[in-house]
Amino acid sequence: MSQENIDVGTSSQRRILWIVLALNVGLAAAFAVTGLSADSSALIANGLDNLSDSVVYVITLLALSRSLVWKRGAARVSGILLILFSAGVLFDVARRFLTGTEPIGSMMMWMALAAAAVNLLCVWLLKRIRRPDVNIRAASTFSTNDFVANAGVLVGGGLVLWLDQSWPDLAVGVAVAGIALKGGFEILHDAHLETDKHRKHVIQ
Repeated sequence: MSQENIDVGTSSQRRILWIVLALNVGLAAAFAVTGLSADSSALIANGLDNLSDSVVYVITLLALSRSLVWKRGAARVSGILLILFSAGVLFDVARRFLTGTEPIGSMMMWMALAAAAVNLLCVWLLKRIRRPDVNIRAASTFSTNDFVANAGVLVGGGLVLWLDQSWPDLAVGVAVAGIALKGGFEILHDAHLETDKHRKHVIQ
């Protein structure tokens, strides 16, 4: 692995996490504005996703100098937040399905492209961290999930334009919720494995 990679616990790692946090807060705000303007469930879902990611990055920063037990607990909180987020998105999709919606496909596509570039930068920054702990791995999961979700919004926006229908937007909202749900359970599983590994080490 390259010597340019960054050791866990250094000031460089904190700087990376602060940069990723700032980028996610900015994305959450942009998604909120464009989601309301474009009447898009998919954009709002991505905005809520980035907002929940931002909360988790704060937790990750707090966990850097804490004990392993604290870090595993923080990772569990991160996983639970993702699961709760997915439930909120599904509720919003159901509400829009019942009340009706008229998403703007072009705005969805432009926002998805901009967000994909930002999330790709986040993934690249987080991958530079060497020997990531359970919380850093959770952060990487979030940014990777966001990048995949952005691709879904791009496709959904194109379908909205082509078909002149709202259902692709709602379908992407459901897909984003599904990706978040999967990521949440993966993080909880990772934290569980870390706990088992620690117990075996203590016993030995």
